[in-house]
Parts: sequence; C-alpha cells; structure tokens
Amino acid sequence: MSVDIQIGQGKTARRTLGIDEIALVPGRRTLDPSLADTRWRIGSIEREIPIIASAMDSVVNVSTARFLSELGALGVLNLEGIQTRYHEPEPLLERIASVEKSEFVELMQELYTKPIEPELIQQRIAEIKERGGMAAVSATPAGAMKYGEAVAEAGADLLFLQATVVSTAHLSTESVNPLDVAEFCREMPMPVIVGNCVTYEVALDLMKAGAAGILVGIGPGAACTSRGVLGVGVPQATAVADCAAAREDYYQQTGNYVSIIADGGLTTGGDICKCIACGADAVMIGSPLARAAEAPGKGFHWGMATPSPVLPRGTRIRVGTTGTLKEILTGPAHLDDGTHNLLGALQTSMGTLGAKNIAEMQQAEIAIAPSLLTEGKVYQKAQQLGMGK
Repeated sequence: MSVDIQIGQGKTARRTLGIDEIALVPGRRTLDPSLADTRWRIGSIEREIPIIASAMDSVVNVSTARFLSELGALGVLNLEGIQTRYHEPEPLLERIASVEKSEFVELMQELYTKPIEPELIQQRIAEIKERGGMAAVSATPAGAMKYGEAVAEAGADLLFLQATVVSTAHLSTESVNPLDVAEFCREMPMPVIVGNCVTYEVALDLMKAGAAGILVGIGPGAACTSRGVLGVGVPQATAVADCAAAREDYYQQTGNYVSIIADGGLTTGGDICKCIACGADAVMIGSPLARAAEAPGKGFHWGMATPSPVLPRGTRIRVGTTGTLKEILTGPAHLDDGTHNLLGALQTSMGTLGAKNIAEMQQAEIAIAPSLLTEGKVYQKAQQLGMGK
C-alpha cells in the first residue's frame, strides 16, 4: 500500500525506492545456474542476454554493435551522434577523450553542431548488417520525424525512440508539429521501443500507441545530470515496478506483451538482477560497457544530452578500461566488484532464487534493505576492495 508523506500543508509525496535500497529474498527452491533461461523477446526478436548497450557515442559504434549481437546481447547506435555527423569519427573521439574538464562542454557543443548526414545513417546501418550484426538504432522524436524514412529504407531491425521524457500528449508551439507516436509506430516496418518514462500512466499510454517496448528511467545514468539540472526523476526500483504493472494490465486487456527495459543507473550484476525482479524484461546500460577495451569512448563516458547547445544535462566521466566486452558481459571475471560477467551474475542469482526464466525472476520476493551494500563490509570499505570500491 502506498503511504503518502506530508511535505507541508497542501502538499504530500509518495515514498519511492532506488535499486540500492532493496534486496532479493531467496525462497524455498534453488536451481543450478546453468538451468537459468535468460532469453527475452522484443516484438518478434529474441535475444539470449537481457542486456542492451546504451545509444551513447562512448559505448556503441558499428564494431561494438556487431560484437554485442554476436554475444547474444544488443548495442544501440545513436543516430544523432558522432557516427552520423562525421565520416571518420575516430579523430573526434580522440579529441573528446583528451580535452581538459574545463574545455569539455564547449568542445562537445562544437562537435555536435555539425549537421547529421542522412546518407551516413543508412551507411552505418548497412555496415552493422553487412558484418552480421543486429541493427538497433536510436533517435529523438525530432530526429525520428526527419530521418525515419532513411532508417526504414536502410532496414534497421529495431528503432529506439528516445528523449529525456516522452509522452503521447506533447504540447508544442504553433510553428512545430509534434511527432504522433501512435502513427509513427504504425508506419515503421520494425518494432519501435519508446522512452523514457517513469510512471504507470505514461507507460500504459505508450503501449496503447503501439510501442513494442518501454524504456524506464529519467536521470539515473552515471553521466546524466538531468536530476540535478531539472529536478526530475523517480528512483529506478519504483519506476520499473510501476511501468511493469502497466505492462501486466495492458497484457490482460489486449493479449499483447510489451517489454519493459530499465534504462540507466545500473553498474553491477546485482543491480541488473534487482531491476529484473522489480519487473524489467531487460536492462539498458552505458557506463559498465564504456569500460570495455573495444568501447569508442576510450575510457570515458558521456550522456546523450551532454552536447546540448543551450542546457547540457550530462557530463564526461572517466570510467577507465577494465576488460573486454566479452569479459564484462559473459566473463571470465577479473574484478571482484560485480562489474564483470554480468550474465553469470544474473544466472547465479536466478539459481539462488529458484527462478527458471525471466518471468519467474520477476516474481522474486523483495525486501526493503537500505543497509544491503554496507552491512558487514567495514574491511572492504577501508581497504577499497570488492563492494568497498
């Protein structure tokens, strides 16, 4: 039962929870981790690993998108980033990685001012598909209106329609025609995943508009500053659970299952496990994969809204390089902090909880546990080891 807290006279607030504040409770059954089935579906597409690499220039390029497909995951290419503005993006990525902190925002605004080239959109999609990868791409609503036809002609497999907040009831000035999400979903020949949102009502509206998947999360990302700049957001555990409830109600009403994807704020295998237990079918992560040797960010990570010319809502963070994409996703792990072998962590957690598949994992018992990550970890914290890093 939701409990309202009084902020002051005439204003109450709902208590919400983040991923760090909850724990998963083992039940009466366990199973061998090798029996845990982590497959999930979005539209007609099935993937073995419920992990999606964020559509960020520091995380996904053509080669990483192809390799992630090979591993059984997904990598989403940002169609409004460096890859579609420059024929040779590598020198620009080098500049972003080498510039001083004080010069970073201005450099980003300069580099992202160059117009997007529609032919580069089609070229990048073709390059991913020619190398045997699954071409999942991302655009803002404004970008989708401009480049949707080019994306369709190029044969992209999935289109992520992304903005800080997306709704079906957007009010624009008279000079601007907003994107009709329902019409767009109907017209595109591939599944359209829409986000971001954090509430039951908006998730349900987007499902009714034809979204094949819903991205959940506003501001939790490691490089995102939206919560500080705008003061907007809902902690991920509550946001995912609310949107998953909309999925269940929509499924009961229509028989159409719409996948929920938790987007942002997840760094360890435990975070992923808890998000799925809250109701997510898959997760989208950025900074954990930006640490891969193959990542285009070269040890740095920045958000999609960072280069905004008027109000940047992201920054560049140094994440370092800790292993290969394969080691981070499927192991073997060479670190003790839960950031390597994310799939192995999920399978082991499912085994511990007795969950044979993602649907059963979504039914795991959850406890409120604000001391979960600190209880008994005095030595790890003092020595900067494991969970104390």
